[in-house]
Amino acid sequence: MLYEAAHAVIPPVAKAVWRPRVTGLDNVPREGAAIVASNHLSFIDSVVLSMVAPRKVAFLAKEEYFTGTGLRGASMRAWFEFTGAIPVNRDDTRAAIDSLQVALDVLRKGDAFGIYPEGTRSRDGLLYRGRTGVAQLALESGAPIVPVGLIGTDKLQPVGSRLPKLVRIDVAFGTPIRVTDEHRAMPAGKARRLITDEVMDSIQRLSGQEPAGRYNDRPEAAPSP
Repeated sequence: MLYEAAHAVIPPVAKAVWRPRVTGLDNVPREGAAIVASNHLSFIDSVVLSMVAPRKVAFLAKEEYFTGTGLRGASMRAWFEFTGAIPVNRDDTRAAIDSLQVALDVLRKGDAFGIYPEGTRSRDGLLYRGRTGVAQLALESGAPIVPVGLIGTDKLQPVGSRLPKLVRIDVAFGTPIRVTDEHRAMPAGKARRLITDEVMDSIQRLSGQEPAGRYNDRPEAAPSP
């Protein structure tokens, strides 16, 4: 009930301030399992998608977002808990594997799960090659994949910015992509790659980004002094 109550108040206010242009909402199934697969330009992407989506979408979120201190840490933790975000330690290989199982649990309950196939934010605006976890989820759950193109969120909250800026953004939901009998008949690795590439091609058309042609590796952490 908390989500429904807050969602009835917060999104209209946010939309009045930022006036996002949203297209393709009819492509998002209103019930049943669904995978929402988006490009990733900013920390605020999950917030934007939660604001404009016609239903609750659960996302994985870095564990650090739930462990902050002070007013900012408490506010961030409350927001992510409100949106149904699921904490994951991205530096723990086992936890990353377990996160796919968590995502499957969400889908098997008939809920929507959000994922960024690039794996991490694009810091140069290019669209990076998709990792195949999105296809694995679709193959195991049977859920349709709804591709999403975000435009302008990198300017809404640039890397290093603490607060969002007043800029116009676009959110485009594309035609759902479904696993077919043909996919299931081919070797699993090939099916995952084909489905993922189809998803990324759709995201590219929606976002207009230039493909990077390679994976987006996370930047190395600075060494401790």
